[in-house]
Amino acid sequence: MAEIALRMDHVSKKFRKGEIHDSLRDLIPALTGRFLRRSDQLERQEFWALQDISFEVRRGEAFGIIGPNGAGKSTILKLMSGIFQPTRGTLEVNGTLSALIEVGAGFHPDLTGRENIYLNGAILGMRREEIEAKFDQIVEFSGLGEFLDTPVKRYSSGMYARLGFSVAAHVDPDVLVVDEVLSVGDLVFQRRCLERMSEILTGGATVLFVSHNLHAVAELCSRSLLLDKGRVARIGPSSEVISEYLTQASGARRQRGGPVEILGAGLSNAAGETLRFETGETVVAEVELVAHEAVEKVAVVLDVLGEDQYELFSTSTERLGHPPVDLAGGERLRCRFELDLHLAQGSYRLGVHAYRYDLERAYDSLVPACTFYVSSDISVRGAVNCHPRLLEQRTFEAASSSPAES
Repeated sequence: MAEIALRMDHVSKKFRKGEIHDSLRDLIPALTGRFLRRSDQLERQEFWALQDISFEVRRGEAFGIIGPNGAGKSTILKLMSGIFQPTRGTLEVNGTLSALIEVGAGFHPDLTGRENIYLNGAILGMRREEIEAKFDQIVEFSGLGEFLDTPVKRYSSGMYARLGFSVAAHVDPDVLVVDEVLSVGDLVFQRRCLERMSEILTGGATVLFVSHNLHAVAELCSRSLLLDKGRVARIGPSSEVISEYLTQASGARRQRGGPVEILGAGLSNAAGETLRFETGETVVAEVELVAHEAVEKVAVVLDVLGEDQYELFSTSTERLGHPPVDLAGGERLRCRFELDLHLAQGSYRLGVHAYRYDLERAYDSLVPACTFYVSSDISVRGAVNCHPRLLEQRTFEAASSSPAES
C-alpha cells in the first residue's frame, strides 16, 4: 500500500445556489452560457466552497480538520468519500474507506437497529458473513442492545450516532473518515470513540477527523488543517494550528500602554509536553518580555481562563511576595511559575500581563498567550477538580446500627 493514504492536489469545489428557470426562454441561454463558461468562472448563483486545497495524509496518521462553520470542512470529507466530485484539482484515496459523515446517514428510519446494522454495513462494503462475525462487537460497542429491535426513527440523535459510529468503526478500513460524531454522544461514548480511533491507528489505518471538539483533535491528531472561508489558513502540528484558530476566534488582545512588550508565554511539564496535561499535574509557565526603553516596577501577572474567557485563577510575581523589577532599555525579563493543574477536563487559556501595581497600569497584555487541555480519568463537572474519592458505599438493614454508631 502507498505510504500516502490521502492526497488533495489543488482541489476546488463550487456549488450553485437555488435557481429556477420557469420558461424555455430563460433556460436555453442559461445552459448555453454554462457550456461556454470556463470551470474557474462563477455564474451569478455560484460560489466557491473550497479553493485550491492541497494536503497529504500518511498511512497510520490521524489528521484533523478544524475551522468555523461554513469553512468547508464537511465538503472536504464528502469529496474524499466520493459523494462529491471536485470542480478542479485531483484527489487520491489509497485503500478502503469507511465514512461517518452525518448522523444516521445510510439508516432507514422504519428498520430496526438490528436491520440497520446489516444495511449500513453493506453500504460500507462489508459482506454479510463479516457483519455476522462482528455483530456482537458492534452491538456491545454501541451500548444499544436493549433497543436493537426498535425502529431507529424512535432513536435520539445520540443513539443514531452511537450505532452509526459502531458500524463504521468495525469495518476495519484503511481510512476512517469521521465528521462531528463526538458532538452528540455522551461523555462515556466520546471517550470510547477516541479509544476506538486510537486502536484503528495502532492497526496501521488512517483517520481523517473533523470536529469542533478541539480537545479531542489535540488528543488524537498529530497534524491538523485550519480552514477559513474555503481556503487553507494553516497546516502543521495540531497544537500550533489549534492555537492559531483560537487566536483568530477570540482575537488575541494586546493592550500596549507602555514601553514593555510580552514576547511569549507557554506551559510545559517534565516530559516536555506543551499542550495536553493530566488533572493535578505540575507544570511550569514561562513568560518572557522585553523593555524597549527604561521602565520601573514591572510585575508579571498570570491568568487561567475558561473556554468562555472567564477568569478562573490569577497570580503575579508581586502576589507571590517578589518585588517589582526595574528594566533598562533593551533588557529582557524571564519569569517561571510552577502550577498544579487542579482543573477539570477541558480546554483553558493562559493570559499574561506586564503590570505596574502602584499606578494600576498595564504595560502590555497577551490574552490568550496559549491554549492547553486537561484530561481526567474521572468525570467531574465545573472547572475545578477536587479529586474526589468514594471511601464507602454499602447497604444495611434499617434495623441495624447506623454508620455513626458502628
